[in-house]
Amino acid sequence: MTSLALETDVLVVGSGAGALTAALTAAELGLDVLVVEKGHLWGGTSATSGGTLWIPCSRHMREAGMEDTAKEAFAYVKALVGDETPDSKIHAYIDNASRMLDFLERNGGPQFRCVNYADYHMDLPGAKQNRSHETLPITAGQLGPDYDSLQPMHQAGQAFGRVNWTIAEARPIITRGPGWWRSVLKVMLCYWLDLPQRLRTAKDRRLTGGNTLLGQLRRGLNQRNVPVLLGVACKDLILEGGRVVGAAVDANGEQRNIRARRGVILAAGGFERNNEMRNAHFATASSADWSGSQRNNTGDAILAAQRAGAALDLMDAAWWAPAFRLSDEERARPMFVERALPGCMIVNQRGRRYMNESASYHVAGGEMMRLDSPECPTAPSWFIFDAEYRGKYAVGPMLPGPPSWDGRVKASFKEVLRKGATVSELAAAIEVAPEVLEATFARFNEYADKGEDPDFDRGVNGYDRYYGDPRNSPNPCLKPLREAPFYALKIFPGDIGTKGGLVTDEHGRALDESGQPIAGLYAIGNTSASVMGRSYPGAGATLGPAMTFGYLAAQHAAQMPAS
Repeated sequence: MTSLALETDVLVVGSGAGALTAALTAAELGLDVLVVEKGHLWGGTSATSGGTLWIPCSRHMREAGMEDTAKEAFAYVKALVGDETPDSKIHAYIDNASRMLDFLERNGGPQFRCVNYADYHMDLPGAKQNRSHETLPITAGQLGPDYDSLQPMHQAGQAFGRVNWTIAEARPIITRGPGWWRSVLKVMLCYWLDLPQRLRTAKDRRLTGGNTLLGQLRRGLNQRNVPVLLGVACKDLILEGGRVVGAAVDANGEQRNIRARRGVILAAGGFERNNEMRNAHFATASSADWSGSQRNNTGDAILAAQRAGAALDLMDAAWWAPAFRLSDEERARPMFVERALPGCMIVNQRGRRYMNESASYHVAGGEMMRLDSPECPTAPSWFIFDAEYRGKYAVGPMLPGPPSWDGRVKASFKEVLRKGATVSELAAAIEVAPEVLEATFARFNEYADKGEDPDFDRGVNGYDRYYGDPRNSPNPCLKPLREAPFYALKIFPGDIGTKGGLVTDEHGRALDESGQPIAGLYAIGNTSASVMGRSYPGAGATLGPAMTFGYLAAQHAAQMPAS
């Protein structure tokens, strides 16, 4: 670690997308900036993610021929959020998200493109395609030595658990849509033809998703000589006269104080890897083992701010996702796509369906949490599919193939997978009443033959169909389960992060219990209570607000008198 500065204009706690956007904005405005990261890898959960941003009204949308207005975007978000978020904060996001994007592109930050991705609630007024944006790929060589300490992509977000891909490349491969073989060939050639890297390690040097987003942000910071210090944990905030003027940190075992003349921006993620906080706030018992987030998100910054007088909200909420956990992996694997494909269903521990499996992962995971009860437990549930599904689509680390390949599946996946030659045998394997599971199969299959789901309307919403198989007619999300053997995977109501934290205003300023700003303190991303309330409008509704309010917080701090 380089020498630890004891004074700076802006101290940014955390190194995810929101943190580095705030740092880059502050540096561009002429401020001295210091970024500190608790872990020994930088990039936070953002770097491990798909790296998508939900940005209304962007120039990229216009260039793609998709018109959008602030009025439509507000109507859509407001319909989801209701009164959980002040209108002023929603407007601040919608009015500034595209400005943040343009600012980064003009000033050496990431370069973006919008993708043909459906909003998660296409049935609501104001919903659109193309609001989700991804970052253009770069190579690891453009990062130099910083690449070695970048948080790796989550295995669930890579092809075959190791190869990086863009959204445009991933969708046809996952759904077997038109041109899927060309996409497979492209991503595999990019990977295997990088011969020097293949001789060194399996790690992919072509950066996509969260890795390219964070890589390009870090490159912008390096051009401005902004230090990002690893192994520096924020332990407490320092107050003088009611103003936050810095932070007490643990720098690789050494206790230090850092003074921040303009402000401290907390961008250290949520508390999803803290079991005590989860069970203190969530309505249903849960486990940090169910989270797909990286292990450093234990709520330290939230607790420090609370001790400094900050108000908290939405502490019972998370960005939910059905997930499974393998014993040899550090993080759970969220199921973003598998549920939407035809030939599968989800049942509770009584063997009954209880949701639209193709709904967004946030809605599906939320249903698992909401409906869990002693009478009909849904935590865990069972993701069920048949041999035909197994032959066409990947399920986590189990690649498509015939049942005769089951022996090749890695041991940790077999631990959470059950199998039966008949529905009755599968029922015995998952300990549910055979007659109940057989009745569930019968009803599901009867209507799936017609492409219908009278119980939960699967495949009706435009988003449902986004990850469906376009070759399957009349409903790309529905097909009967009839080909033995049958499989069941144990899944939990997991998450990709919590969304409760500090109450903030339209500038990202932390508010106290009386609703007044705490001078010198800002919070963004999952350290703050989400502008999206308990909802999830579309892909990138986590990173888009984190980066936008990072941009706004840095601008506000730049206007403040130095302490």
